[in-house]
Formats: sequence, C-alpha cells, structure tokens
Amino acid sequence: MTSVALDAVHAAGSFGPLRTAGPVLVWIIVVTFVFLECAVVLGLFLPGDSMLLTAGIVLASHSSGSAHVWALSLGAMIAAIIGNQVGYAIGARAGHRVVVRRGGRYLNEKNLLAVQSLLERHGFWSVLVARWIPWVRTLCPLVAGAAGMNRTKYVVASSLGAIAWAPVLLLVGFYAGGLLERVPWLVPAVVGVLLVVLVIGTIVGVRQYRAEMARPANVVDIDDVPADSTAA
Repeated sequence: MTSVALDAVHAAGSFGPLRTAGPVLVWIIVVTFVFLECAVVLGLFLPGDSMLLTAGIVLASHSSGSAHVWALSLGAMIAAIIGNQVGYAIGARAGHRVVVRRGGRYLNEKNLLAVQSLLERHGFWSVLVARWIPWVRTLCPLVAGAAGMNRTKYVVASSLGAIAWAPVLLLVGFYAGGLLERVPWLVPAVVGVLLVVLVIGTIVGVRQYRAEMARPANVVDIDDVPADSTAA
C-alpha cells in the first residue's frame, strides 16, 4: 500500500468531529434513540438496533471505550425502561381508543390488532419477545397501556426485556469492534459505512414518519379485538 493510501486510511480513522466529541456524542445519540424508540410513535421509524451496534463499534476505537460501553449499557437500559413506561402511560391515557393512520406502513389497524392479539395470547412473554422486533417494540407499550395490561406485570417484563436488549447489542458491537481493531484500515471503513447507513436511515425514517402522520386518522377500539386474532 502506498504512503498516500496509508495517510488516507489514517485520516479516515480519526473520524474528525466524531473522534473529538468522543463517547459524549455516542451517549447522547444512544440514549435519545433508545428512549424515543420505546416511548413514542416516531420510534417506529428509527434504526434502533443498527444504532446500538454502531455505537458499540465506535466506542471500541476509543481508549476509554471499555469503561464507557459498560456505563452506556446501563444508561441505555434505563432509557429503555423509562421509555417503556412513558409509552404505557400514553396508551393508558388513550383509554382503549388508539389513533392509527389509514393506509399507514406501521401505524395501522392491522399492526395494532396484531400486537394486541400477541399480548392477549402470551401476556408477559410477548412483552419480552417484542423487545427484539423493531415495530412491535414501539407499539407494545402503547397497546399494553390502552388494553389495561397489569402494570406490575408489564413493568417487570419490559424491564427484563430492556436488560436483554440494549446492553447486549452494545456489547456485541463493542467486542466486534475490538476484533476489527486487529486490521487497522478495516475499522474506519466499517464505521464509516455504518454511520452513513445510520444517518440515511434516520433521515428516511423521519420522512416516513411525517408522511405517515399526514395520512387520514382512524380510531381503533382495543376492546373490539377478536380473541383469536393473529399477526399476519
């Protein structure tokens, strides 16, 4: 490899502002994304899983990354737990009547009823499983609150799910980043691609959210869900 190419790789590896901002920027992005994905409808359109993996890989390239990734795992877990409770409270306030979007991609009657059916059939365990399914992860707190799921059971299940979700993905990304460090030129390439995908995914997600919310509203009564409804 020529000296020019080596210099280019070294420059790419510095990540400019990202390296200067350090773990603080990663903290802000992770905690914000995790909270939004667990609390509000906008979370339906955010790339939460890929964001956590990317954050772990980025932290692996910092000298203080080891300490930060464990602390951030706790922070992300707390953000997920709080977000779940906010989502549940929003659903409970809706009082069995949830507003969806006619013809919406995610916030539609079909998805809402699918989540409600899942909660009715599997209760506690469905909340745990929902943590690993992006759009279900966001709708689950809303539907659980609107349907009046036992609050204690929901808090326990959603908290256990938070413990098994955000920290696991962060640590997977972190240790994967540690392996990538063995090939110096590969780290900036992988992180660069992941950051581009994350930024584009967020921009596209926000645009999809705005388009979704512009669709005609439709009110769905959770109590009207058939007992044998299934997710399609």
